[in-house]
Amino acid sequence: MTKNSPASISAPVSTSTPAPVSVLGLGMMGSALAAALLGAGHRTNVWNRTAAKAEPLVARGAVAAGSAADAVAASPLVIVCLTTYDDVAKVLHPLGDALDGRTVVNLTNGTPDQAREFAARARAAGAAYIDGGIMAVPQMIATPGAYVFYSGDEEAYEAHRSTLAAFGGTRWTGGDPGLAALWDLSLLTGMYGMVMGAVQAFALAGSAGVPARDLAPLLADWTVAMTRGLVPGAAEAIDAGQHRTDVSSLAVNQAAFPNLLATYEAAGVGTELFAPLRTLLDRAVEEGHGADGLSRLVELVRRG
Repeated sequence: MTKNSPASISAPVSTSTPAPVSVLGLGMMGSALAAALLGAGHRTNVWNRTAAKAEPLVARGAVAAGSAADAVAASPLVIVCLTTYDDVAKVLHPLGDALDGRTVVNLTNGTPDQAREFAARARAAGAAYIDGGIMAVPQMIATPGAYVFYSGDEEAYEAHRSTLAAFGGTRWTGGDPGLAALWDLSLLTGMYGMVMGAVQAFALAGSAGVPARDLAPLLADWTVAMTRGLVPGAAEAIDAGQHRTDVSSLAVNQAAFPNLLATYEAAGVGTELFAPLRTLLDRAVEEGHGADGLSRLVELVRRG
């Protein structure tokens, strides 16, 4: 396994006595994480700035902590799931040495650089730090479809992997604390690209009175088919640096793309989501890559 490639999803590791865990942050995701830990038999200490959010979990057996410091003191493993890293800073940084000897697993969505900064702060406070990227919505937690990317302190990860398995599959990405966020944001980038495409497709079809429910099954099938066909081949081309294609060249796409933008404009549909792609296609052809496939665009985007 290279440092930039996550291992396959690890199976849960058995443990005879579930370890105590503390969960800081009881929004939709934090509550789902705490519920999963309770379901796995862990003594689960919970804290939230709005104390009332702990009540449903307390009814299921969780222990409500009076403060974040109390929650940290109650368990060797501290799961943090707040809205932003700024929120995490406001909660954890005042605790200082109270984190000494604890393992902090931060499942808050953030950037690779934020993860690295927090790892350094945690180490300075005497804590082991693991960053995580959750690849699931709250309703998926503790189901076979959920998994979480982890990076940072590998020794701490291995020590607590059986506990973390309560959330779903576990994928270790490497000792660089920023790698989990990098993998997370890379997959979210692909997701948002599909969201943009779906938004535009529904808007265009709807401009002619086509019900969204009629387009939906065709759009879903088409998107899946194109993703399965495009992504593996593009990955091979990118890693090999060989982008020539006899399928659909950049020059062909450049010639066809104005038809999309013209149709959007004629239908009264905004072009702001797709106009940048025309600019990128024009640039690729101008730079002499017209015979290459769409995978060539990755190199252009990397250069900025």
